[in-house]
Amino acid sequence: MSRTDTTRRCLTKDEAADYCGLTASGFAAWCRQGIVPGPIPGTKRWDRHALDAALDKASGLRHAEAEPEDAYTRWKRERDAAKSAGDR
Repeated sequence: MSRTDTTRRCLTKDEAADYCGLTASGFAAWCRQGIVPGPIPGTKRWDRHALDAALDKASGLRHAEAEPEDAYTRWKRERDAAKSAGDR
């Protein structure tokens, strides 16, 4: 395998596999298992930052509940809580 240029953000499948220290077939298996994300929609390129985030989560370095809540998710959670409180 060749050394991946980690300064580029978008990687080919082979580069993404190399970045993760995997063969192309091993990387494909990890994508199928949901360990790492698939390519950016509509492309054949993987986002290096998305790979980093997925690997951080898979290794326990970052938990989903520790990630900041986006505005839509917060609004939906608050709306659902208000509906539940009104049902009581």
